[in-house]
Amino acid sequence: MKRENLTVLVADDSYEDRLLLCRAFSKYAKAGITLQMTGSGNEAVAYLLGIEPFEDRNQYPYPIFLLTDLKMPDGDGFTILEHLRSTPQSTVIPTVVLSASSDSDDIKRSYTLGASAYLIKPTDTMALANMVQTLMAFWLYCEVPEVNKAGVQLQTKNNGKLGGRFEV
Repeated sequence: MKRENLTVLVADDSYEDRLLLCRAFSKYAKAGITLQMTGSGNEAVAYLLGIEPFEDRNQYPYPIFLLTDLKMPDGDGFTILEHLRSTPQSTVIPTVVLSASSDSDDIKRSYTLGASAYLIKPTDTMALANMVQTLMAFWLYCEVPEVNKAGVQLQTKNNGKLGGRFEV
């Protein structure tokens, strides 16, 4: 299915990391992918909810993909994962934790809260660019349920006929 909106939301409190991610994603601008940046978990949740200052969904489209740091002030990556888990219509967003933490408890908790993947942030700029390229190549091919501008899943047109279980 061809997606109309190709917005990626990044939540990271580090200006340097946001700059590096912007550079890594810049090659995808030609493909119509836009990058939206937030500096904290609470700001990312506000973006997802479409509340001030993110209420204009033409300017701040609901993302098709979310990339979050874990350790941030004013709401961390767990805040985002908890929000997504508590709002079932939001769980269709592929969410990747990109953190400097290699702590096994952070990794376990991220997956328990519904992270699609957990990656340790490389310190090398080229390695980060390669990681972003791999992520985008994978997630742009994945199918996810369609959502409206507010991120609510759309009703399917098949009424479960094709998506139902095969009865033997």
